[in-house]
Amino acid sequence: MSRAPGARPMFRAAPTRVRVPATSANLGPGFDALGLALGLYDDVVAQVSDDPGIRVDVHGEGADSVPRDHRHLVAKSMLRGFDALGGRPRGLDLVCANRIPHGRGLGSSAAAIVSGLLLARALVVGGDDRLPDAELLELAVALEGHPDNVAACLYGGVVVAWTRSTGGTHVLRLRPAPGIVPVVCVPSTAVATKKARALLPETVPHADAAFNAARAALLVPALTSRPDLLLEATDDRLHQQYRRPAYPRTGDLVAKLRAAGIAATVSGAGPTVLALTDAATAGDVAALAGARFTTTVLDVDTQGARIVPLEG
Repeated sequence: MSRAPGARPMFRAAPTRVRVPATSANLGPGFDALGLALGLYDDVVAQVSDDPGIRVDVHGEGADSVPRDHRHLVAKSMLRGFDALGGRPRGLDLVCANRIPHGRGLGSSAAAIVSGLLLARALVVGGDDRLPDAELLELAVALEGHPDNVAACLYGGVVVAWTRSTGGTHVLRLRPAPGIVPVVCVPSTAVATKKARALLPETVPHADAAFNAARAALLVPALTSRPDLLLEATDDRLHQQYRRPAYPRTGDLVAKLRAAGIAATVSGAGPTVLALTDAATAGDVAALAGARFTTTVLDVDTQGARIVPLEG
């Protein structure tokens, strides 16, 4: 990745606000490759300050647990962004309004990373030229560790993300089929992504790999033009069965919804359940999920992360 050219950057004095969507990765068989942006958002306002240091004010999800200084993930991502842009400001003030649940498989860390990088770029005069989208994406992937969530968060809609054989991340942006209604069933207990990944085996049977390859290929047309194929296309043998001991109720709900003909998967590393339905059956998901889950009907976000007005 190239470093930002020229002299130390000039910083904008006015506060800037970014809005970033929640995301669901994997979508069943598309492990670490497929992502979907959801209509649930975190907002972050940032302003350069003459007072040294970083101050973070947090409202909503994670307000009682996340750090309020340079260790906050948005702040860490901003600093990485400023480094790529040629220099850091003396101080920063951040206000985070968090709506994306933490530790639930809905891309809260990807949202924090993308918001931090976008804010850093927006606060630098000429930032778009110093840090174009392709380099910003590579920074986000380096911070997150894999591209599916950050790519969906950055671009919106459905994405297929992969690492080129020659290096670097490539993203194919897809337009989701009209009428797909995402429903998320969020349990009260979080599960760390690291813990869920630790349950995955080093190898899987060849038959299971072939099964997933076929379903992942089928999932692209199912998401974009043939939603009637979503139930079959979201089936998985690569990761969900191995993670089930970490959240048995999640696994039970996925099985229950699929038995009812609803395309359901573990969202990301879990423990949230994502159901891809239509308007006629979206209401059935909450009835099947019961009181142990908070069930919310969402839109597919098609805009991705963006700078928005301070008001509104």
